[in-house]
Amino acid sequence: MIRGLGTATAAGLGLLAGALVSLAVQRRTFDSLRIRLDHLEQVTQTRHHANLATQQRLHWELLSKAIDNPELAEVLDVFEGPVSPERRRQFLFANALYTNQVFAYRVGNISREEFFGFVRGLLQNPVVREYWYAGQHQRATIADDSDEARLGHLVDDLLRQLEEAEIDEWWVVGEPPAE
Repeated sequence: MIRGLGTATAAGLGLLAGALVSLAVQRRTFDSLRIRLDHLEQVTQTRHHANLATQQRLHWELLSKAIDNPELAEVLDVFEGPVSPERRRQFLFANALYTNQVFAYRVGNISREEFFGFVRGLLQNPVVREYWYAGQHQRATIADDSDEARLGHLVDDLLRQLEEAEIDEWWVVGEPPAE
């Protein structure tokens, strides 16, 4: 009986050793797949940032042409109410400043708090405020779950707080958003 027990124990140990080897191989395979997946996610993120950069450059090129040429700027006159050619160019430049910050946030160059601080300063300019109101109907068409819509709502809230504030220290108005 003891002899049979030894054979069973050896068989059990062999089975256990086989299971451990199999688990080790599965673990290495899992780790390898995780590394490959991480790499693919990095490549995807890099491509996404490259696409955003290309789009940003194209946006700036188009705005630059419109700013420099009043006839082309008329094509981009989608603001509520009549806007003079001079004001339109100013609005287009305000748009370029704003979208540059949106892009910087989207690619991770600045935090939401930094974006908030930049916009808080930018909104001190009456032309920028007028631009923001004039483009309100356009922003309403942006999908609510997009970065651009969330940042736009942040700016809407901040502008409302700035206009309601009864202090001259504009740099303390509004609560910087949590990341």
